[in-house]
Amino acid sequence: MTDAAQQDQPVYSIEKIYVKDLSLEIPNAPQIFLEREAPNVDVQLHHVSSKVDEGVYQTELTLTVTAKVGEKTMFLVEANQAGIFAIRNVPEADLDPILGIGNPNILYPYVRETVSDAIVRAGFPPVLLNPVNFEALYQAQLQHNAQQAAAAAAPQPAPAVTH
Repeated sequence: MTDAAQQDQPVYSIEKIYVKDLSLEIPNAPQIFLEREAPNVDVQLHHVSSKVDEGVYQTELTLTVTAKVGEKTMFLVEANQAGIFAIRNVPEADLDPILGIGNPNILYPYVRETVSDAIVRAGFPPVLLNPVNFEALYQAQLQHNAQQAAAAAAPQPAPAVTH
C-alpha cells in the first residue's frame, strides 16, 4: 500500500479515557444509613462531543444517579466520564453517529463502574445500572430534531385581528 493510500484510510482510535468530574453527596448522613426502606433510584444520562483539534474529538458522558427514600435524598452521584478520540478520514455523514453512538458506547462501561464504585465506597449497596442502547437514543434524537425543524418551518396562522 502506498503512503498516500495509507493516509486516506479511516482512523478511529481512543487516545485517552478519564474521569473529568466526580461528585458524591450524602446530604442526610448519618441518619439516612438507618433507613430500611428501599430507595427510589433515578438515573439521568447525557453526552456531548466537541472538536479538540483537527481530527481529534472529546466526548463527555455524564451519569447522575439519585436515590431517595420518600422526600429524603440518600445519595446523589454525578460522574462525567470523558474520552479523547482520533477520528480522521471519515465521511462527514458518518461523524455524527460515531460521536453520538460509538464514543458513548465505549465510555458507558467506565462511567457505570465509576458511579457504582462511588456508591459502594459511600457505604451503600451497589446500584446495578442497566445497559444503554445509544443507537436508539441517537435515532430518537434525530427524529425529535426533524419534528422540531418541521414545526418551525410550518406556516404559522395569521393572528386574529379584533376591532
